[in-house]
Amino acid sequence: MDTLQAAYRDEDDEEDEPANPTAPAITSSYPVEPQNGVRTDPEASDDLSESIKSQDNDDEDDDDPPPKKQKQLSSLTVQPSDQDQTPLPQITADNGASITAATAAPTSAANSKKSKKKNNNVWVTKSTRKGKKKNKTNNHNGPAEDTVLITPVQRFPDKSDDMPDLQICLSKVYKAEKVELSEDRLSAGSTKGYRMVRATRGVVEGAWYFEIRVEKLGDTGHTRLGWSTEKGDLQAPVGYDGNSFGYRDIDGSKVHKALREKYGEEGYKEGDVIGFYINLPDGGSYAPKQPHLVWYKGQRYVCAPDSKEDPPKVVPGSEISFFKNGVCQGVAFKDLYGGRYYPAASMYTLPNQPNCVVKFNFGPDFEFFPEDLDGRPQPRPMVEVPYHGFDNRSENGESNEKKL
Repeated sequence: MDTLQAAYRDEDDEEDEPANPTAPAITSSYPVEPQNGVRTDPEASDDLSESIKSQDNDDEDDDDPPPKKQKQLSSLTVQPSDQDQTPLPQITADNGASITAATAAPTSAANSKKSKKKNNNVWVTKSTRKGKKKNKTNNHNGPAEDTVLITPVQRFPDKSDDMPDLQICLSKVYKAEKVELSEDRLSAGSTKGYRMVRATRGVVEGAWYFEIRVEKLGDTGHTRLGWSTEKGDLQAPVGYDGNSFGYRDIDGSKVHKALREKYGEEGYKEGDVIGFYINLPDGGSYAPKQPHLVWYKGQRYVCAPDSKEDPPKVVPGSEISFFKNGVCQGVAFKDLYGGRYYPAASMYTLPNQPNCVVKFNFGPDFEFFPEDLDGRPQPRPMVEVPYHGFDNRSENGESNEKKL
């Protein structure tokens, strides 16, 4: 019996002896379990290799995977793929040197098969819903240069409103619906609250002048008269927003952006003649680009402005002044933005009252043309403003647009 125990002891000593006697003994900082329940020592005997193969075959035949609590430590020592940069756990030797777990314990064929099954797990798929949604959105986006934005034009200049052989008058298109015009389109009246009407032609540069006679105010009538750009709100009085400049009959105040400021010594009344002077020196250099008008599928459109368009520019030396019966009331507004300015008027009276009526005079014969301009440039009558409408026709679905 003692002889058999000595023989087994000698065999165990041979198996535990390292292949290289000079190499230091390796100690693990944590207990290393055998992979798949079998030791993978490279110096194992042939019988031990056969037992490994038989156990691998048993694992392949087993359809039920082990529960998570019984997961083998060998699955943690599988070599990562090229894309996985997670460092492998290290094992420290007696002499202080460190080697990776892949060197200390090679991976078996069974472990590689299990790692493939693990990679097919749906819970670790790298694709996300957010990424798919983003890609889908990008596929529908077209190049920005191919996108053209157009907006329907509700009010468009046409031949019935202004023609080259006509003179300046009040517009049938650019007015509030409740504003009534005379047959000669020089007088305007309203009883439905403050509403605006503007002339058919405007000015961009130079000094210009026109007059308005207050024909009838009545007991409850009021007016706000002045200038408006193309963007002025027709359903509001002159001076309601930043696109119009008004002169008020009550206390003679000036109105801009709905703010009233003290201006004249006193207001004006029925029968007075108000003069309107504007000066835009070299205003054409500061005016914004005119909108591009197109005809598309039987509808008139205007192309959307360029997002990179320069902001409005102030015209140096520009001003608006008002005159009452030929007497200047002083400079009302200055440093105007470049653009086209139209003569405009708005009327108001209470219901069940006669219309509040004003009459325009675009020249050349004025009732109270200013005798003293106080150094201002001599203005031209608005009747001399040239035609600047559009000749727009649609032929075979194509637009033939000319600006005169």
